[in-house]
Amino acid sequence: MRGKDVTLEGVSITYPNGFTAVHPTDLTVEAGEFFSILGPSGCGKTTILRSVSGFVEPTAGRVLIGGEDQRGRTPNDRNTALIFQNLALFPLMSVRDNVAFGLEARGISRRARHDKADELLALVALHDQADKKPTELSGGQRQRVAIARALAVEPAVLLLDEPLSALDLKLRQHMRAELRAIQKQTGVTFIYITHDQGEALTMSDRIAVMNEGRIEQVGTGDAVYAEPATAFAASFVGESNILAGRIDRSEDGYAAIETALGGFRARNPQGLPAGAGALLFVRPEAMRLGGGENTVAGQLTRRDLEGPFVNLFFAAGGQEIAVHLTNSGALPALDGDVALSFAAEDALVLPEGALAATGQEMAAQ
Repeated sequence: MRGKDVTLEGVSITYPNGFTAVHPTDLTVEAGEFFSILGPSGCGKTTILRSVSGFVEPTAGRVLIGGEDQRGRTPNDRNTALIFQNLALFPLMSVRDNVAFGLEARGISRRARHDKADELLALVALHDQADKKPTELSGGQRQRVAIARALAVEPAVLLLDEPLSALDLKLRQHMRAELRAIQKQTGVTFIYITHDQGEALTMSDRIAVMNEGRIEQVGTGDAVYAEPATAFAASFVGESNILAGRIDRSEDGYAAIETALGGFRARNPQGLPAGAGALLFVRPEAMRLGGGENTVAGQLTRRDLEGPFVNLFFAAGGQEIAVHLTNSGALPALDGDVALSFAAEDALVLPEGALAATGQEMAAQ
């Protein structure tokens, strides 16, 4: 199997009721890439997936697969396969026959399609489950059957619409590694839709962050996490302490910003000028106990233990400040006012803009 690139050229999708699900979008997914589209429910990510698969025709623009325009091609005429959230396995068929189903529809002989099904079941480590019914398998095993069935028709592009959402946490974490391994082995282009940032960051070569029908940023997981391009991307991907304020001065790639909790210094990647309204973002893991370059006093309100990590939450002038630490087994006394600080290079200022729901709640406090 070999993947093909997918290109969206000015694709927009507006429904008959006038609602625009996808605003004009240009996007290229490289051949053989594991690409995730990450965003909240209703942001348009599934609509983009359906436009690639052929279930939705763009109102404007075009979709290309391997450089070929897909206009007028039905889902069966495209070199894609789509895995739905509910998997849609046939409960009365054996696992082998489920995998071979698409080949039967193409007129492949019974022996040849069963050989292919057995080959793919071995790929997904289910060679010993071929004669069982899907109902006899675990959730993770059924997920792998669905992947094998999709790969049986040898698609260049595999489209996955939140396929792990129904699994429990441990199984989701296990399946992330399995999906990534299968993608690497096959070389098929994966386009993966999710609202779960952990899934996107763990598996993807690149991620597109989407909000309200627009892609706000495309980059590697490291780049999106460390260098978010918009307020929404910064608040949706990972956790952040967010302070609203106004730029006091800007120089040498840094800015001084005045907020309700005082003045701070942070990176200014977009060169916001003095007087501009801005949002200051600093990750909880970048916060430190004790004074430093950027210091604020807070009172401990909550301590959440997560095994190897401990999350501390402080009240500071009506704002909640989160501090994530490695659980070393010992913390200093945290009574009364506690000094909290962060380095300027670990924080950044971005233009004011829409925040993810939790980010909006934090900024409003």
